Parts: sequence; structure tokens; C-alpha cells
Amino acid sequence: MTKITAEIGINHNGDIDIAKQLIDVAKDAGCDFVKFQKRTIEHVYTKEELDKPRESPWGTTNREQKEGLEFNEEQYDEIDSYCKEKEIGWYASPWDYNSVYFLSKYRDIPFIKVASASLTDIKLIEVVKQLDKPIILSTGMSTKAELDNAVSILGDQVEYILACTSTYPTKNEEMNLNFIKTLKEQYPQYKIGFSNHNAGIFFMCCSVAMGAEMIEFHITLDRAMYGSDQAASIEPTGVRKTVDYVRGLEVAMGTGEWTVYPSEEEIKKKLRKN
Repeated sequence: MTKITAEIGINHNGDIDIAKQLIDVAKDAGCDFVKFQKRTIEHVYTKEELDKPRESPWGTTNREQKEGLEFNEEQYDEIDSYCKEKEIGWYASPWDYNSVYFLSKYRDIPFIKVASASLTDIKLIEVVKQLDKPIILSTGMSTKAELDNAVSILGDQVEYILACTSTYPTKNEEMNLNFIKTLKEQYPQYKIGFSNHNAGIFFMCCSVAMGAEMIEFHITLDRAMYGSDQAASIEPTGVRKTVDYVRGLEVAMGTGEWTVYPSEEEIKKKLRKN
């Protein structure tokens, strides 16, 4: 069965109650995992960038906005406990090596995700490798040489490679779903999936029909909420439809064998002349 990850990312807006509501949405819909993002603000951004003006619910600088979105250890402990209570897996994409060490505390997480933005961060990738966890790589913005370099470091720890376009939301003409086939041909030793940034659910179902073994998509309570990822996210009704459609599609794909079903036999007797 296709693994389905609902990415909460930073759509919780720094509110643990919103995070729990999104975990509930994913669990109730039948998703396998939820995903978060972890950053050490001072390591990911320069002081100059953090000091730039930016209006947000938390203040008037980039620093206040970034700090407002970031969960601390106590909140991640609560996420870990809540996901165990709800019986849904969780994992995260660390954006710096301190965040990798932070996530290493949570020994039950099934994967570490290397986001598209981090695929060329060799120091980060080398630290991720030390955790000895299965790894998911996303390919947005990346050349084949850049992906190959990451794969050469991580080797057999790579569990999934996700086809991805890093625009939010992604236009139809930039989805490039056939890239799933390209990845399956060029990396047959790995499972290939699809990371969605389109605002609809249609292409996720198409990706499964094309052989995606994992789909990952951003979720939100309401696209009108504050946040840069909200517009490319799927609301609760869409999350439920996505899981229902994918599970239905998996059954409908069948075996591909030439088949006359028993349910067709009576119809065959009525309609065939001989």
C-alpha cells in the first residue's frame, strides 16, 4: 500500500493545539504519518536576515516570525506523546545539524526527511547519516548530479526518493508527473514517491497510478490562515478525499492480468449470441 504522509510543517503557526487538531485530521482520514519541520533559527538564517523587518502575528522582524513558528523540546515531547496516543507515526525534516541531534532523542520516529532545500547541504546530510535511520529525499530544485551526490553519501539508508517541484502552489504545467517514471527507471534500488505542492488532490491520485509508493502533501485547517505554505495545503475534507481516492485506486488498479470476472459471466450469457 502507498504510504501517505500529511505534512503539518509550520502550518501549526507555533500553536500546539493547532498541531494536535492537524494530527487528528490526518489520523481520522487514515494517513500513515504526519510530518513537521525543525530549525535552529540562528543556524539556518544569518543575523542580517533575522533582523530584517517583517510584519507577523509575533512582531515586526524576521526573527520574531521564525521564533514564533518554531516548536521547542517540550512541545515536541507533547507531539510525540500525542501521536503515540493517536497511533499515528510522525517524523520531521531538520534544516540544520543541531536539529538533527534534537530529533535523535525521538528514537521511535520511522524516518528522517531531507527536504529539497537541504539536498546539497553536505554537512547536514553527513550528520543525518549518523542517526542510522531510513531517509526520505525530496528532489525539488535539484539536478541529477545533486541527487546522486546525496545518494552516494547516504547509500542504503535511503528509503524513498520523492519527485517534487518546489513552488507553492505548483502550476499544472510544472507538476511533471512523468518524472516519477524517470526516477523509477534510474533508481530501481529505491522506493519512489511524490511530494505534492499543488493546491488540489487530483495529481496525488495520478501519482499513485504512475507508481508512487509514498505521497506527501501539506495540510491545513484553513487555507486562509497565516503562513507561506497554507495556499499549497489541503484542507480536512480534501485530506479525507485524498486517502479515500488513493485507497480506492489501489484496489481498482488490479493485477493487470487478462481476466473475465465471475460477475461478468451472467451478463456474458445474456449479451453474447454464441
